[in-house]
Amino acid sequence: MSKPTPHYKRVVLKISGESFSTNGTLGINPDELNTIARQISDAAKLGTEIAVVVGGGNIIRGAELASRIGIAQATADYMGMLGTVINALALKEAIEKQGQSARVMSALDIESVAEPFIRARALRHFEKGRVLILAAGTGNPFFTTDTCASLRAIELEVDILLKATKVDGIYSNDPMKDSSATRYSSITFSDAINKQLGVMDLTALSMCMEHQLPIIVFNYKNDGNIRKCISGETIGTLVSTEEG
Repeated sequence: MSKPTPHYKRVVLKISGESFSTNGTLGINPDELNTIARQISDAAKLGTEIAVVVGGGNIIRGAELASRIGIAQATADYMGMLGTVINALALKEAIEKQGQSARVMSALDIESVAEPFIRARALRHFEKGRVLILAAGTGNPFFTTDTCASLRAIELEVDILLKATKVDGIYSNDPMKDSSATRYSSITFSDAINKQLGVMDLTALSMCMEHQLPIIVFNYKNDGNIRKCISGETIGTLVSTEEG
């Protein structure tokens, strides 16, 4: 019997560095790491090709370091990129312990620990059923890992960009601070930008809007939500060019 066709053929999943740690802490928490790895491995069983873009805020925040210590922004950003490599290597090991093959590809040239990001090679890994973990952002300072996620999603011609967060979608205000904040089930790129809802940075949103690449913002903390997103279930907030 042939395998069922997945809802999405190919996706980019953006996970923040904070996802690897518990609230208010730095470093990598084993339980958080294994939870993410298990969810990604489970989702990969659907047959969807998955590329994961990881942040590095649990290791180091370049922008904060630059403002607090006075390190040049470019240098601080490169330090942040190295933080994403640490997370990527940890995530690869955790995913492979789940029985799912994975590869780390880096925008910085560090071949001792990761392959360079080459589009054709990335597509070949997809063909072999491997989860890709993309590290070091775009390889350039002054660009966030959100922008990296948008760039790689467009470059790899994915069907949708999934942004995993600790809230269940996009709200009119910060739900942690405003109990009256309302959640959007869907919103256009234009509204998200004009209302400055903080979905992603402006560069990332603008790129997705220009290429008509939809985004789903969802809460990865609810177990199974990564698989639900990839299987096409309606969760979180859909950001697209069309009115909901």
